[in-house]
Amino acid sequence: MSIAVVHGDITRIPADALVNAAAPALLGGGGVDGAIHRRAGRALLQACRQLPEVRPGVRCPTGEARVTPGFDLPVRYVIHTVGPVWRGGSHGEALLLGACYRHCLDLARVLGVERIVFPAISCGVYGYPHAEAAHVAVESLVEAMAEHAMRSFDVLLCGYTEAMVKILRQAVQDVATRPCNSPLGN
Repeated sequence: MSIAVVHGDITRIPADALVNAAAPALLGGGGVDGAIHRRAGRALLQACRQLPEVRPGVRCPTGEARVTPGFDLPVRYVIHTVGPVWRGGSHGEALLLGACYRHCLDLARVLGVERIVFPAISCGVYGYPHAEAAHVAVESLVEAMAEHAMRSFDVLLCGYTEAMVKILRQAVQDVATRPCNSPLGN
């Protein structure tokens, strides 16, 4: 299993699955969500509309994940997840953000995915501080991968900007150098 950081446009990275940092309605929007919907084509929006609402306007509650085909993307699946809006850090944001990563890996495991690419969930308009979000992401991924013994599994963390790539790499390095966390990069 490995966690690597890549720089670029997440919609152009070949993988088995791509994670979409979506809004609860799963109907597209701005940022990475809009880019994924534009690149995947109209069929993605139609597939998202077919997912049942759990309450009016919500197909995917914060911290959960849903899956659709990848359509025109270089992936088999899009795993949609809704990250938390940053409200200062004392409203369970870290738990919800960690749940996003864990639920995405759970779905990936069920789908037989061996390579998955993640954006920096909640780091755009949802306002999560980037360094904190990166650490939550890496810690959650390492824990989930170890828990499920995901040995032949590759995770790519995609940063759209050089600044985000640097933050993600630092989080990977920080978690990898902690005494009880050594599976990174294997």
